Amino acid sequence: MASTKPAVDYSLYLVTGRELLPQGKDYLESLEESIKGGVTVVQIREKNADTGEFLRIARDSKAICRKYNIPILINDRIDIALAIGADGVHIGQSDMPVDIARSLLPPNAIIGMTCNTPEHVRKAVQDGVDYVGLGPVWATQTKKVAHPVIGVRGLGDMLDVLHGTDVRAVAIAGIKSTNVLHCLHGSVSPAGRPLDGVAVVSDIVASTDPFNAAKRLATIIQAFKAVPPPTFSLSPAPYAIEAFKHGVGELLTAVKKSSPLVHQITNTVVTTQSANATLALGASPIMATAPEEMSDLSKAAGALLVNFGTIQNLDGMLAAGFNFNLNRKPVVFDPVGVGATQYRRTSAAALLNAWQPTVIKGNAAELGALANSTEVQAKGVDSVGSGFADPAAFVRNLARKERAIIVLTGVKDYVSDGTVVVRLSNGHPLLGEITGSGCMVGTAVATFCAGASFQAASYRGPDATEDAKLVRGDMLVAAVGGVLAVTIASEFAAARPDVNGSGTFLPAFIDELGALTPEKLGEYAKVEVL
Repeated sequence: MASTKPAVDYSLYLVTGRELLPQGKDYLESLEESIKGGVTVVQIREKNADTGEFLRIARDSKAICRKYNIPILINDRIDIALAIGADGVHIGQSDMPVDIARSLLPPNAIIGMTCNTPEHVRKAVQDGVDYVGLGPVWATQTKKVAHPVIGVRGLGDMLDVLHGTDVRAVAIAGIKSTNVLHCLHGSVSPAGRPLDGVAVVSDIVASTDPFNAAKRLATIIQAFKAVPPPTFSLSPAPYAIEAFKHGVGELLTAVKKSSPLVHQITNTVVTTQSANATLALGASPIMATAPEEMSDLSKAAGALLVNFGTIQNLDGMLAAGFNFNLNRKPVVFDPVGVGATQYRRTSAAALLNAWQPTVIKGNAAELGALANSTEVQAKGVDSVGSGFADPAAFVRNLARKERAIIVLTGVKDYVSDGTVVVRLSNGHPLLGEITGSGCMVGTAVATFCAGASFQAASYRGPDATEDAKLVRGDMLVAAVGGVLAVTIASEFAAARPDVNGSGTFLPAFIDELGALTPEKLGEYAKVEVL
């Protein structure tokens, strides 16, 4: 064991599991290749080995780790850690208490602990651990877990407990190269505390090419950690009103120029008018729901809208969001009526832990239900009452918690990235008299997000390095643009002499969406930056 406590980079924390090795792959060869690929710390876990075998594996593993100056930790077994002079141990909630482990180990030993709740984290901090393993984030076959899966969204509450401490944190369970960026992005606490790393087992150990498996993970993790936790906007750069108006106009031009495919899994009640609204804005709609199509569609489409007003294919929604995250494409989530039933609430939680939304759009009751707020009540898909006392603070806080752009619709609309809050005051009462006007806002936001993504891609060279962004482009401006497109078009439609009520308003509204120009948006937009 080192004479002083080693400085540990927890970025890519490998937990071994010899039972996962591919046929013919040597354990020590796999370990060395993974370290060369970017593993920064190793934990030796041998749940089924007897003491003699565990000791031999640990000694041989230590020799390789020392060759590359990589810290080595032992899972559970303090006797093995002492016998080989490991750098420390990792213990679980039901293992030896931290104070006893600390008394047996040298003072420079690293002690980590698995934590499944904020209370576990508080106790671990009080006990003086060096790091915590937070999870399980996802279900895993490599270890039977005694505690429920907490999901990515559950990590933020635990990281908040660590704010202001020196205790490090890694996420554990089910983490792979295909979901690591979602885990890193979505887990940042409302106070801005990110993970220090992720623990990985099967994605590396079970690979026939552990070097490249580790390299894929390490490249993403290091790029994410190289800059402050990214948002889906340009914050903390300041935003001005005229910049919003100009940016929205540019995105409308980008949509009309690129005619992006906008994939929509949406409310069956509004499928036709949502498709027509997409076409009117200059994009192309596709309304596919089969899970088997999502991998291909996510490569072709510019953005995804998931609206579960009529939840008919949850598997399709789960697969769609995952694949759009994988391809770094915007995902707009419209949790219609989420507070109305327990099934909707659990479905929303499943979706938000399976993939990271870029934008979450809803009325006061829907967003209140997501935030577990009782300030606004729901009646079916509608809000009841006067809304939030401080809507600007609400959207800012929810954006920080969900790590997404939040769009709160109402008489006045509020949009936030967690730093900037924008209030929009366009619209006409006739929007509330037609079915699906809120759903079409989701469609318009997704369309503008596709334009922003296309615009960003046009600026990015083919040899650009990894930037660890789930989505590229200014999605705050895109969300503002989608709301303004609907509300400004509604004002023009209502003013037409051929509109006599809701029946004649809808076709006129679609016409006016198609007649929008950057100049119209800039001239008529009622925008305030709060």
